[in-house]
Amino acid sequence: MKNEETAQHLNIPNHIAIIPDGNRRWAKENGLPALEGHRKGAEAVKNVMQKSRELGVHTMTLWGFSTENWNRSNEEVSYLMKIFENYIQGNIDEAHKYGVRIYHLGRKDRMPEPLREGLVRAEEETKNYTNHDFNIAIDYGGQDEILRVVEKVAKDVENGVIKVEEISKVTGKYGDKYPLYLLKNYFDTKEQLYPYPDLLIRTSGEKRLSGFLPWQTAYSEIYFADVHMPDFDEKELMKAIQDFNTRDRRFGGNTVKK
Repeated sequence: MKNEETAQHLNIPNHIAIIPDGNRRWAKENGLPALEGHRKGAEAVKNVMQKSRELGVHTMTLWGFSTENWNRSNEEVSYLMKIFENYIQGNIDEAHKYGVRIYHLGRKDRMPEPLREGLVRAEEETKNYTNHDFNIAIDYGGQDEILRVVEKVAKDVENGVIKVEEISKVTGKYGDKYPLYLLKNYFDTKEQLYPYPDLLIRTSGEKRLSGFLPWQTAYSEIYFADVHMPDFDEKELMKAIQDFNTRDRRFGGNTVKK
């Protein structure tokens, strides 16, 4: 009840992105296998997603697996792929219930077929929903996304779809704050109502972004939580949102009145 009363007086971000770090460290500190840390982390993610939706957050983004995570052991990678597959399957009904559109950010060509098919099916079944957006980044890397954007733009220029000078064309402003360029239509977050995170949270005390959404996070407020992802609960989420409310978001200009 206290959190609900507090939330009524807060500016709730339209888009929250999470880098869920610390699953393996949490497991080690608790004398458990690393795989158990991933399982508990997935449970925490589900609870945070539900709470965010209740608070009125429109878009949630979760970084589940980076392009560099393929370097981990085959056992751990296989386990994570299965967790993602089960997570998508287990949340389809919830997506239908609450009108959540599911997007996959990243590459699909290197993931196991069951997971790829599940993501494609989830995106197709929820494509007409507008209440909320949920981005799950699997086999995602910021540099990889930019390289994919460059390749697509180069092909469109070569095929006469667009002209070089149109790439930097301003097509509007995001929240009346900063320009939207035509180039945005080539990123994984294209067509989304709130493609740019207002608040980016990284758990486990690590103070780096590891190349997550470099284009989209240009003006994101960043919050580093000391707790590992399995311990990141509703209370920790509210602490992040409360901290977000202390920020002076100038977007490169003057102070924005709240």
